[in-house]
Amino acid sequence: MDAVAFLEELLAIPSPTGEEAAFARHLVQRMQELGFQAWRDEAGNAVGVVGAPQAQRRIVLLGHMDTVPGQVPVRLEDGRLYGRGAVDAKGPLAAFVLAAAQVAPRLADVQIMVIGAVEEEGCGKGAHHVKQTIPAPDCAIIGEPSGWQGITLGYKGMLNLDFVLVQPGGHSAGEFPGPAEKAVAFWNRVRAYAEEHNQGRSGHFDTLDPALRHLRTFSSGLDDGVEMNIVLRLPPETDIEELKERLSSWRNGNGAAGHAVAHPDERSAVLTIVGSDPAYRADKNTPPVRALLRAIRAQGGTPSFKLKTGTSDMNVVGPVWGCPLAAYGPGDSSLDHTPQEHVEIEEFERAIAVLTHALGTLAQRP
Repeated sequence: MDAVAFLEELLAIPSPTGEEAAFARHLVQRMQELGFQAWRDEAGNAVGVVGAPQAQRRIVLLGHMDTVPGQVPVRLEDGRLYGRGAVDAKGPLAAFVLAAAQVAPRLADVQIMVIGAVEEEGCGKGAHHVKQTIPAPDCAIIGEPSGWQGITLGYKGMLNLDFVLVQPGGHSAGEFPGPAEKAVAFWNRVRAYAEEHNQGRSGHFDTLDPALRHLRTFSSGLDDGVEMNIVLRLPPETDIEELKERLSSWRNGNGAAGHAVAHPDERSAVLTIVGSDPAYRADKNTPPVRALLRAIRAQGGTPSFKLKTGTSDMNVVGPVWGCPLAAYGPGDSSLDHTPQEHVEIEEFERAIAVLTHALGTLAQRP
């Protein structure tokens, strides 16, 4: 199968989070044509297996099928393939499928399982299902863009929360702070705490980084309200439960300076945790990392290690499986979620070669 044509057809099927079904059906069909035993599981993940059916050893290649919203026209231009998901993360998933198919004839006593998970860009539904239903493999590679010469060893954690406050309406010249002011006060308290926490720390992987993703006010004429979404990127060793308690204790602050008078009908803000994952960092001296290092060098590359400030399905399965892990895939992660998302054809093809070499190494008995 032509590698570029394969990726091009995957990019042509939209699969925003929660709408992966058509893509999953197509991927299952394609994997079956390549010799995989393939199906969709109860969560909607696309699963394909090659190798010895009763093998005691298993390698999992865990990618994801969903993308963020927004259509990027699929096109080949100047050695680049454009399309939503080219980098994050249909490119890495396509490389997994093609590499596993190439190495399949050499799998005597090992099984390779390729998984295209659903909702990685959302709540991680697919990975959460996988961690509960698939026993820990001997090792796993997570399909995320690292660049063909890069190996990602860790991802920061994440805490996603919604702040909602509704209270009786009032005049803007009145003595009581409105919901918007209280939301801003809460946000400023979070930022101040992060700045205090980050004192003396260098490097984004070790800092607490809050981001204000959404802020909206509304009014019924009788009640005024505000909705706000904040995402905090968490460094390793963060006590997530303790952080949740801190945030909850700040949700009903007095609001903006100069408005210390309590409203006679004071109402509590509602703080909802939308999702959370701890940071995860893998060891660099493991079979998958050593196999990838050797494979990158065999392709003439100079390997490098990376730590990412976002999250991935590594955060979900890593703590549960406890097996050797690494993340790898073609693409420049700075293009994630952008209108110019694309992968270099040469990089995509080199990544397939690297994965094929690495899987061949991992398939050999230790």
